[in-house]
Amino acid sequence: MIEWYVLALVSALFSASAAIFEKKVLFKEKALAFSTALAIFNLVLAIPFFFFIDMSSVSSISLLVLFFKSILGAFAFLCVMLGIKNLEISNALPLLVLTPGFVAFFAFIFLKEVLSGIELIGMLLLLGGTYILQLKLNQKFLDPFRIFLKSKGHKYIIGALVLFTITSILDKALLKNFKLPVFAFMGFQHLFLAIVFIAIVLFSGKIKEVAKPLKNSWKWILPLAFLTITYRYAQIEAVKAASVALVLSLKRVSVFFAVLIGGSLFNDHSLLRRVLATAVLILGAIFIITG
Repeated sequence: MIEWYVLALVSALFSASAAIFEKKVLFKEKALAFSTALAIFNLVLAIPFFFFIDMSSVSSISLLVLFFKSILGAFAFLCVMLGIKNLEISNALPLLVLTPGFVAFFAFIFLKEVLSGIELIGMLLLLGGTYILQLKLNQKFLDPFRIFLKSKGHKYIIGALVLFTITSILDKALLKNFKLPVFAFMGFQHLFLAIVFIAIVLFSGKIKEVAKPLKNSWKWILPLAFLTITYRYAQIEAVKAASVALVLSLKRVSVFFAVLIGGSLFNDHSLLRRVLATAVLILGAIFIITG
């Protein structure tokens, strides 16, 4: 049996590769049309999972929860794609490392969970990493916060963070509480994601736009779909065996590689500073998890 941390690292590696492919395609494709096209490719590659599902172990309530989770997941993914399209990859992706901080913060607010000293240090590191990420030469102290709050691209990433916080908890609940088998999770999740994205483009009147990425970018989307299926499967297997917070923290190492490699490929500005900021964010996430 493969250890959970190996699966989490595999998920991180494939997730970093997927992020670079996504940025490449988003240079010329619209975020919603691309997300829908990718969801269709993902569904096709996920078909084999259905042949290994024991339907007697799948309850209707678990599928209902998975469908709700897939709706949130679809909008979270779309928010990330909009963020990547509107921001440089080395500016957008590091903010996803804030997920453990969001989980800890909401647990403190709504569940009255006490934050330890290590967790508070982790929160400060997350804040510091975010500050470094937005910092530019000759700026006033509060300017990075103003830029962060006013930027459309950053608002998409924050939306994704909130949604990912909820979906991450639902992932663990589906696997642990509802005993949903991994193959059923993978098969039905990608079926539901495809349904949600198709419904969005239908209701928004943009169904015709999906033909463009299917026709012009399929050579990029096909390998991207393979990367996506692989990192999602590895992540779910890891979450099944370990704490979702631990898995997410280790998986966020993918952001470092995506920033370092993707930022170099796409000639992002201030790359060294952003790599440093990403390292600080990852360290903060680790402090929160271990606290």
